[in-house]
Amino acid sequence: MIKRMLIMLVMVGLVLGGVFGFVAFKGKMMKQALSGQGMPPQTVATAEVGYQDWQPRLKAVGTLKALRGTEISAEVAGIVADIHFKQGEEVGAGAPLVQLRADDDSARLQSLKAVADLARITLNRDRQQLAARAVSQQTVDGDGAALARAEADVAQQQALLNKKLIRAPFAGRLGLRRVDLGQYLEAGSVIATLQALDPIYLDFLLPQQELGAIRIGQPVHAASDAYPDERFAGEISVINPKVEEGSRNVAIRATLKNPGRKLLPGMFASLQIDVGQARRQLTVPRTAISFNPYGAIVYVVERQGDDSQGKPKLTARQSFVDVGESRGDQIAVTRGLNEGETVVTAGQIKLRNGTPLVVDNSIQPTADPDPKPEDGSF
Repeated sequence: MIKRMLIMLVMVGLVLGGVFGFVAFKGKMMKQALSGQGMPPQTVATAEVGYQDWQPRLKAVGTLKALRGTEISAEVAGIVADIHFKQGEEVGAGAPLVQLRADDDSARLQSLKAVADLARITLNRDRQQLAARAVSQQTVDGDGAALARAEADVAQQQALLNKKLIRAPFAGRLGLRRVDLGQYLEAGSVIATLQALDPIYLDFLLPQQELGAIRIGQPVHAASDAYPDERFAGEISVINPKVEEGSRNVAIRATLKNPGRKLLPGMFASLQIDVGQARRQLTVPRTAISFNPYGAIVYVVERQGDDSQGKPKLTARQSFVDVGESRGDQIAVTRGLNEGETVVTAGQIKLRNGTPLVVDNSIQPTADPDPKPEDGSF
């Protein structure tokens, strides 16, 4: 019994040993085959490292305000007799807009003018009588005061009559009409909005540490998402002489050219201000930089001679870099790269040191230092 048990154990051991031996032999042979083949080449996109001149800029977002803007309203109550303007049109300063019914006021003005004319005649006659000592000086003085009162009444009535014709206080564009013929207007009722649009103000905030970089007359460029392909030039016109205590920001006003009257009060706009002198920066596309807990790295393309067909043998070399300012789709590198080197811009996830490379630049990531997004911001 024991003998048969031993024979069975020996046979099982031989079978298991043969299986494990075959698996080990197979793994060894596969490892030798793979080591003989080496790492397979990886297809990547590349770009050359080079210098660019970058102009330092400040960026902000502000609100547009009219150079002059008001809600035109009636000073006195009355019934609308005539409307002289069209909605949305450009008007000049002093242009008549709305005429209130003024028949009674006109008649009263004529009556007061007649009283003033009579007072003037009486004064002239009594002056002649005074020369002949037919009247006293007191009478002449009373006539003069009566004429002055009559002329003041005429001026007061003329001012009231003038208020019945509502005019544009300045040149600009009118908005929606808010009155109709025959409508009774209370004093203070809004007739329309009037906005002077060219030029136009852009109010924005900057932190106090940027005060040394800006000045009155400094050029600015603004953009609005309403017109993503256009830029509006202007200059800084006012720097508030007080810094807000809560935010430590300073309010600044720029004046923009708006010849097409496209920018409207109340819109927001982004702007940039060129400050200082342009700086030379060694730049690469943003996609060339990979960030990990140890720092920022790039893969530099190196040439390791030629293959049997005379084509260059390219490999990847990992390099740690220090990065600086970024602008658009590009980023500045302050240490770790040299001008003229070639870096991988797409396909880094499958690379390690020494990986053979096949370069295919038919599709390249964007590398525009000044892209124009669809929302019109910088």
